[in-house]
Amino acid sequence: MKLSPREAEGYFSRPDADKTGLLIYGADAMRVALKRQQVLAALLGANAEEEMRLTRLPGSDLRGDPALLLDAVKAVGFFPGPRAVFVEDTTDTAAPAILAALEDWVAADAQIIVTAGQLKASSKIRKAFESHRSAYAVGIYDDPPSRAEVERVLSKAGLQNIPRDSMAAIAELATGISPGDFTQTIEKLSLYKRGDSSDLTIEDVEACAPRSTEAALDDVLNVVADGRAGEIGPLIRRLQSQGTNAVSLCIGATRHFRTLYACASDPGGAAQGIGKLRPPVYGKRRDRILRQAQGWGAPKLQTALTVLTDTDLSLRSAGRTAPAMALVERAMIRLAMLARTR
Repeated sequence: MKLSPREAEGYFSRPDADKTGLLIYGADAMRVALKRQQVLAALLGANAEEEMRLTRLPGSDLRGDPALLLDAVKAVGFFPGPRAVFVEDTTDTAAPAILAALEDWVAADAQIIVTAGQLKASSKIRKAFESHRSAYAVGIYDDPPSRAEVERVLSKAGLQNIPRDSMAAIAELATGISPGDFTQTIEKLSLYKRGDSSDLTIEDVEACAPRSTEAALDDVLNVVADGRAGEIGPLIRRLQSQGTNAVSLCIGATRHFRTLYACASDPGGAAQGIGKLRPPVYGKRRDRILRQAQGWGAPKLQTALTVLTDTDLSLRSAGRTAPAMALVERAMIRLAMLARTR
């Protein structure tokens, strides 16, 4: 049977021990691994490996020894409790062994948990699980985590007293980093708040969030918007060393100044315009954007966007002679100088 993403989230938390098995597949190996860890922990409980109730088999081993899986599924455990055989990194070369194990499975056998990369609809393994009346197949895609998934990770980490704005910041963070990084960030946040029963603040989230290239780009753009021309060069060198190219930097700057312009040009003023931004901004970032929008004003921001548009066209021009990053750095300095004018 095939589970929808919404059904799958509930099943991962409360798997049915009487089912034959579960296939989890997807292009993102980390996302698949996290779901597999979740379902095995919920299915088998603690100490499953120590009690030999969990058997791990590489999918590649089944090609040379198709009976290996069926033997593991039929093996009698020494300890009471549910059992499972986990087959990882499976491809269709293991299909004969998996199909045979599904067909011969009976109620007393270990449950079959299989993970795989991206599988086509024609995959024999995927078809077998989707058509089986007592097994499930779940595709894991690169969609942002749902609110339920975010709340589950927070609950597992023991984090409580989370105001609405902090929850929104966490949800936004979850969409911007990988699932593994998000889980590690929440674990770090849990340790950061250990013994502290006060509300979780946006400052707490920012203190534990990973510093990414996007964060370094924000540093550059804030320096530019604040008119601190002398700090631009070193920050751009840092971004360049991290692999950021000139076009990406120009696009990021254009996006930032468009946000400022959207606030500053609102008929009700920047304070009202910032409330209309989607996705919404919170905390120190909101205060900074509002201050910059009010300080620049709509006319100067129009000029800034013209400078950035011209720079972008120059970067993409076939006749460009100047180095790309030098063009961007010059544009950034021009904007910083513009920020100082009245």
